[in-house]
Amino acid sequence: MSRRLLIVEDDPGLQSQMRWCFSEDLEVTVAADRETALTSLRRTEPDVITLDLGLPPDPGGASEGFHLLEEILRLSPQTKVIVVTGREDKDNAVKAIGMGACDFYQKPLDAEILTFVVNRAFRLAELEKENRELAQHRNGTSIKGIVAASPQMLSICRTLEKVAPTDVTTLITGETGTGKELLARALHDMSHRAAKPFAAINCAAIPENLLESELFGFEKGSFTGATQSKKGKIEHANGGTLFLDEIGDMPMPLQAKLLRFLQERVIDRVGSVSPIPVDVRVVCATHRDVRQLIDNGEFREDLYYRISEITLDVPPLRDRDGDALVIAQSLLKSLGKQMDRAGLSFTEDAICAISQYNWPGNVREMINKVKRATIMADGKRVTASDLELQQGAELHESQLNLRQVREAAERQAIMQALQSCNFNMAQASRLLGVTRPTLYNLTDKYRIETSHTTSSV
Repeated sequence: MSRRLLIVEDDPGLQSQMRWCFSEDLEVTVAADRETALTSLRRTEPDVITLDLGLPPDPGGASEGFHLLEEILRLSPQTKVIVVTGREDKDNAVKAIGMGACDFYQKPLDAEILTFVVNRAFRLAELEKENRELAQHRNGTSIKGIVAASPQMLSICRTLEKVAPTDVTTLITGETGTGKELLARALHDMSHRAAKPFAAINCAAIPENLLESELFGFEKGSFTGATQSKKGKIEHANGGTLFLDEIGDMPMPLQAKLLRFLQERVIDRVGSVSPIPVDVRVVCATHRDVRQLIDNGEFREDLYYRISEITLDVPPLRDRDGDALVIAQSLLKSLGKQMDRAGLSFTEDAICAISQYNWPGNVREMINKVKRATIMADGKRVTASDLELQQGAELHESQLNLRQVREAAERQAIMQALQSCNFNMAQASRLLGVTRPTLYNLTDKYRIETSHTTSSV
């Protein structure tokens, strides 16, 4: 994205001269008064602003410029403001710096010096942005790989953030394709065990006669073909996290052995009589109804209580208000980059279909459909046909026209994104896969308040 500069100057001649100073790779906007400047601030979200303090209706003074400076710093505190003053007006320059401006420039115009000061401000803005992103990642305020805007998933994420630093055994339940392993990895990555191994095993994918040795390991000669000793997944995860996927399919005999490990934190390799202590955090997942399995005698109730000290019940995609469109936008952007097809966007019929489709395969199904659409789309627009959703979309019986359905879906997705980002427009625009100016246009279109301090719609 090109760097954005806003020039606030009421003199048309100086406006032209200042525009001339900057190269074509800079996106320059000009404003001549406070109202126009604030509109441009919202629309273009400039990285740097040059602000002449002498603006109408007080062109001979600095009161209007100071009022505008206060509003800019309140509305966009990360924007770098360079105040422009007269040669003999050092006091106002010092005052502006004290208020929060990053630099000042004194008239008359010198193209070389002005360009240097502005480029320095751009560099400062870029460095601060990089530091914020690094700090955000370190603090775990965003969960890697998880795109969510619905209250249902945001609640899951908040619980996950609280649980991750602890060592409590966690059970993640939910339909196939809802991202249970992603949440398990997030628990590991956000814990003090992040630098240690994350070992995953699918209890439903390994034959019963091999599952025990895969989990607990075996000693040399313990069975035919055991030519040397081997560590199991539990030992490999020592110090880190053990993820037992589809634990609802674990055979009853192994459930007893797993229960003993959870109680005593020691394991016995197959063919060994020497217990081995292991320090791991255990996270389990299943798409099955464990309570029903217990009632059917297929799962031990005592084991269930051991593995479910904390339970995260992940809702299916169809029950996540507004998430389908937000996730689809994010996938289209990331997959487009991977496949060298950046800049793709959904057509109105695609947005309608995504919002109305039931998504029985959840996020996993969506990944497949968006990946196919990324390959098949003609031009820059992805249609419902590209997604293979034109027959599967379940439209409401009210027979709303396409524009109404699209607008309702867009409005809901925008509201969910804003709420999930605490009304941070930059984060919300990234979540929705649109530019910030586009998001401002949409919030104006749907009359959505962009501050959580105002009444919600």
